[in-house]
Amino acid sequence: MRIDKYLKVTRLIKRRTIANEACDQGRITVNGRVVKASYDVKENDVIEITMGERTVKVRVKAVAEHVLKNDASSLYEQVE
Repeated sequence: MRIDKYLKVTRLIKRRTIANEACDQGRITVNGRVVKASYDVKENDVIEITMGERTVKVRVKAVAEHVLKNDASSLYEQVE
């Protein structure tokens, strides 16, 4: 699954277009490397999202095409 879609499905970023723009601006890193929106997310990847002053770091536990809002947080775990 593309990283922009994964960020939307997990509700880490509310809209896919915002996630796509964040990737284009270099605000999304996976395992310490800046990635494009087309990056293919895999289990155990560490995603770091920088939006303004705030940085969120999560580890991918699972990848799913569709998930209910209440279950979205089960796809990742917070790191640090």
